[in-house]
Amino acid sequence: MIYSVRGTITAKEYNLAVIECAGVGYACRTTAYTLSELGDTGSEGMLYTYLHVTQDDVELFGFADKTELGCFKLLLTVSGVGPKAALSILSGMDAGSFALTVATGDHKALSKVKGIGPKTAQRIVLELKDKIAKEQVSVRDMPVKPAAAFSRASDEAVQALMVLGFSEGEAEAAVSRQDPSLSLEEIIKLSLKSLAR
Repeated sequence: MIYSVRGTITAKEYNLAVIECAGVGYACRTTAYTLSELGDTGSEGMLYTYLHVTQDDVELFGFADKTELGCFKLLLTVSGVGPKAALSILSGMDAGSFALTVATGDHKALSKVKGIGPKTAQRIVLELKDKIAKEQVSVRDMPVKPAAAFSRASDEAVQALMVLGFSEGEAEAAVSRQDPSLSLEEIIKLSLKSLAR
C-alpha cells in the first residue's frame, strides 16, 4: 500500500495531479479541493493516497489531507458508490460540509452534486448514519464518559469526526477546544483545522 507521495508536481489537470518522486511520476486522481491546495507545477507537493485495485484496473487517488482521504474511504463503503462518484461528491463539497451533511441527514445537499441522483444521495446518508449509530452504541457501552459537558452541536460534531476516521478521544479533544455556542458546521470546520495541524 502506498501511504503518501511527496515530490515535484509535474502536472495538474481536471481531477488529476502528477507528482514525480525519484524519477517516477505518480498520477493521482483527486478532487477540486486538493488541486486548489496543491502548489503550482514545478513546486513540491504531498498527497495522502489510496490505491484502488479491481480486476481490470489499478488507480491511485491522492488527497491534500487525511480528513478528505477519510471521507473518500467512507464513501467507498456505501453500496453503489465507486471512486468516481466519491471524487465527484468531494469535489462538490469540502470534507467539513460532507461531515455536516451526513450528521444532519441532509440528502438533498448530496443530490445537488453532479452525477449523484436522489436515490444514491439517500442511500449514502442512510448507510453512513447507520455506521454513526453503531459508533454511538459502542460509546454508550464504555464505562467512563469524559467530564466535559458538550452541547448538542458538540456531540454531533464528535460523531461526525468519528465517521471521518478520527478516534473518539481525538474528536472530543478537538471539539472541546471550540466554543459550544457555535453552529454545528463551524464546530466541525474548526475542529478539522485543529486536527489537520
